[in-house]
Amino acid sequence: MASANLNIMIKAARKAGRSLVKDFREVENLQVSVKGAGDFVSRADRESERIIKEELRGARPNYGWLGEETGTEAGEDPTRRWLVDPLDGTTNFLHGLPHWAVSIALEHKGEIVAAVVYDAAKDEMFTAERGDGAFLNDRRIRVSARRQMIESIFATGVPFGGRGTLPATLRDMARLMPLTAGVRRWGAAALDLAYVAAGRFDGYWERGVNSWDVAAGILLVKEAGGFVESIRPDENPVESGSIVAGNTQLFDEFAGIIRQRD
Repeated sequence: MASANLNIMIKAARKAGRSLVKDFREVENLQVSVKGAGDFVSRADRESERIIKEELRGARPNYGWLGEETGTEAGEDPTRRWLVDPLDGTTNFLHGLPHWAVSIALEHKGEIVAAVVYDAAKDEMFTAERGDGAFLNDRRIRVSARRQMIESIFATGVPFGGRGTLPATLRDMARLMPLTAGVRRWGAAALDLAYVAAGRFDGYWERGVNSWDVAAGILLVKEAGGFVESIRPDENPVESGSIVAGNTQLFDEFAGIIRQRD
């Protein structure tokens, strides 16, 4: 049975997801104007966060808040905080690609204790609570059991718009791709991690990520039996801005490749 907090998170994610799906159906009609479509998606993003915030803060008004759109707000309870990405995969959404999600995590004393990643376009609800396992639509999920890099698929986020992490990411890919069955760049960090948890990807890494992008996904992978660290292993992956995740059999080899210095 899910806890009261997780049920609140699921309810908020579903409500925001319904709003986003309705807006997503309108995106195709706006493609004639990039600015118009972009403005529309920005409004959809903000409305999703408004819905989530209303649900979560209404149910737990003393918890802190960190949202992509509205930033940080302290709570009366300094030990608990929501971390929310109301629309992870905004560029996919803008282009009519049905690969985006709502991501909600609950942090307690610096540790993520509950997580929801909701892929509303496919109606896939990924959930986890610390110590209770990870689930997809109430079915238990586990990381993959693959042991060979050459049989495995990895995911990453390739920086866009000239961001400073692009050279390092390209070097990562040059080292990794010849050793694997492929690398995917699907444009939604929360879903990349959820897919690692479900065994669809064997590993994921990225540089230059925000805490709200990965907080929920980190717990999903851990509760599905995988490993998650920062690319610099002594740092907290929620806060460091970099992450490497994978199944238990491949993690050391995979992380070692990503951590090589040129």
